[in-house]
Amino acid sequence: MRIAATPPNKLLRILLLEDSDTDAELIAHELQRSGMKPVIERVDSAESFTAALHSFAPDVVLSDHALGQFDSRAALEIMRAIRPTAAFIVVTGALTGTQSVGAIRAGAADVIPKMYLSRLPASITEALDLRRPLHKLTERQVQVLRMVAEGHRTRDIAETLGLSVKTVESHRGEIMKRLRVHDVVSLVRYALRVGLIPLTFLGGVSHSE
Repeated sequence: MRIAATPPNKLLRILLLEDSDTDAELIAHELQRSGMKPVIERVDSAESFTAALHSFAPDVVLSDHALGQFDSRAALEIMRAIRPTAAFIVVTGALTGTQSVGAIRAGAADVIPKMYLSRLPASITEALDLRRPLHKLTERQVQVLRMVAEGHRTRDIAETLGLSVKTVESHRGEIMKRLRVHDVVSLVRYALRVGLIPLTFLGGVSHSE
């Protein structure tokens, strides 16, 4: 199901993981009411979600917390592997405090209760602004950034990606330049902020060569 509004100069592509027709319409209405002009692709299963990440290439994923056997945590892992530059926001009926914290630690940009959809446009804008520097990177550089942030050694990154050590080092230098950071710690912080890696990596990061 695709809900298309009048497109702006640059389309905002939103992938909506939602199994309720009513909630999907409410979300689309709230975004349009705020002045956003998105194109929304709606899916309701792991299979259709995975396919849409490839074919629709969203800027933002809005995901309900639980849909049958598929939940937002699993959706986030799939998105991180296929479309890591997209923002992921959980939009759900009810979550406990522990579940909300868990979603953020897993890499979600925000958790918005469906009863407070008026917060959603600002949340999307903030998430997109934070991720804008990622779009200065090539797909390969995003891969290198994520592996550096996960604590992989330069030699291991080179071996995994089929590159030379010198090429990996060159990529890392260019990533720092494009993100305007000056050390690996800052790279890790940024990768955590944009959800390229979950917070669970924070305690065990090692950057030895």
